[in-house]
Amino acid sequence: MLLKIARLTGGVLLLLAITSGNPTPKSIPLVAMSYVQSPAFRVNDTLPKAGFLETLLLQQQGLFDSILQYRNEWNVQIIYTRVDRGANGLPVLTHHYFNHDPARYFYPASTVKFPISMLALQRLNELRLPGVDMNTTMITRKGFAPQTPVYNDPTSPNGKPSIAHYIKKIMMVSDNDAFNRLYEWLGPEYINSTLQRLGYKQVQLLHRLSVPFSAEENRHTNPVQFFNAQHQLVYNQPMQFNSRQYALRKDALGNGYRQNGQLINGPMDFSGKNRIGLADLHQVLVSLVFPGMVPATQRFNLTPDDRKFLLKYMSQLPTESTYPPYSADTATYWPAYCKFLLWGSEKGPLPGNIRIFNKVGDAYGQLTDVAYIVDFDHQVEFFLSATIYCNRDGILNDDRYDYDAVGFPFMKNLGQAVYQYERNRERKVKPDLSDLKFEYDGPPVKVVE
Repeated sequence: MLLKIARLTGGVLLLLAITSGNPTPKSIPLVAMSYVQSPAFRVNDTLPKAGFLETLLLQQQGLFDSILQYRNEWNVQIIYTRVDRGANGLPVLTHHYFNHDPARYFYPASTVKFPISMLALQRLNELRLPGVDMNTTMITRKGFAPQTPVYNDPTSPNGKPSIAHYIKKIMMVSDNDAFNRLYEWLGPEYINSTLQRLGYKQVQLLHRLSVPFSAEENRHTNPVQFFNAQHQLVYNQPMQFNSRQYALRKDALGNGYRQNGQLINGPMDFSGKNRIGLADLHQVLVSLVFPGMVPATQRFNLTPDDRKFLLKYMSQLPTESTYPPYSADTATYWPAYCKFLLWGSEKGPLPGNIRIFNKVGDAYGQLTDVAYIVDFDHQVEFFLSATIYCNRDGILNDDRYDYDAVGFPFMKNLGQAVYQYERNRERKVKPDLSDLKFEYDGPPVKVVE
């Protein structure tokens, strides 16, 4: 194992463990892309970090043998943040890394919906328009093909779309259309310029999800209007066009991909797709849970109510939701839906004492979860983010990914390993987690004692 000192913004030094893997099988691609510099964490550097996660994985009776062997081939990256409380209750964060390489691209999939949701609420606070808030009716219109409009939402209490309802859909079940509507309202120019101003310099969020728009079409975003309870127009935003040019990238994945029914030999180009690193996603979550732990210039402009709203719906299970009516369809939306870390693909009832505040993503074989996990009964709290490339044959767009065989077991076992460590370690000061207990919207959920 080699050790490398990396200097981040703010003069903070991080000690990273860099390990060499076994020779790469031909069927498993390696990816190496441009360097991404993450915002500085506020770190307790007096505690050892290098090698902690690797040691923890080695202690798990062989559960992580393949992960350790193919860490580079499967693009496994882990960030774990230990939270200790001082006598005043303020947190001290210690960050541990496994195989974290900000230069290595992975497709972030639905994890991009998390910072976009925060930016949607921030944008409202910047506009400060009378009669416009997260619950105001938001009508999306069509500028030109292939844009589509939205006039109603039968899953909301009043049958109308709103920013609040879109965020609920995003946080509970990772709804793609809900993300697209927030993307269209904010526009990629605002999204990227704001994130870069907050310190996320290499982030590029450039497109809608799961719709066949070209790069040029994704630069155009729909006209949007807000109407008050009296059906009066209170804000009108015309169609926007993002003319900004971004740094060229050479991101690519795989050693082959399917396109129009044909197998194309060679990596698939991701240079025009969304990009955000694991450390950036982890930092965004830290800034939401502990806004005082990041510099004021890197905080999202959110009110205390905004923050509570986001945390509530990040942790609310779909089986606890009446609007949208996810609780009426438990075959599709089971309790642990979108809770990869700790639960993997489990579909049974969950313990009532544990809540996970997180956002997941899965696409093109990449599985990612960024989470803050608490146990109210045992006064446990920690951050855990992980990503893994579950595509052993290296072919993209063939719908033959290894989520069930590799990805979900890894996420579950990793979450359980860190959780058990947290359960067993001593804390000088127990955290007060009472402000993270929410009254959820739907029917009570059966829990495992």
